[in-house]
Amino acid sequence: MDGIDRKILMQLQENAKQNTKEIAGKVGLSVTPTYERIKKLEQGEVISAYVALLDRAKIGKKLIAYCQVTLTKQQKKLADNFKREVLLLPDIMECHQVSGNFDYLLKIAVDDIAGFHEFINEQLSIINGIATIHTSFVLDSVKDSTAYNL
Repeated sequence: MDGIDRKILMQLQENAKQNTKEIAGKVGLSVTPTYERIKKLEQGEVISAYVALLDRAKIGKKLIAYCQVTLTKQQKKLADNFKREVLLLPDIMECHQVSGNFDYLLKIAVDDIAGFHEFINEQLSIINGIATIHTSFVLDSVKDSTAYNL
């Protein structure tokens, strides 16, 4: 991956609906080589998907919570079960296994505090092997980006 590939990726992260001609003009190539580079990036799975980023407030997902989850034991069976169960819960937007004072960091998006209460009590806390869940609520987002710095 060279500098032009990085410029193409930055353009796609900014607006994936741009056509190849627009991208080519911004990165200093003609259309055909730009198209070929994009296809190569897709085939190499550098570009894994194209998505629409939604305004969470406009779709009713007004509450973002981060949950720090600790399992009862550091045991593969428990970890595998936890991972399997988390994949079934659509309100969990991200799940990261981390080092430190807890085992997993979850990003949850729900409508409101009542929705979060229901999610915790009826979905997350019933997963076998969870010892503790500590939650922080987002009060304000200073920076909220999906783009990688290339």
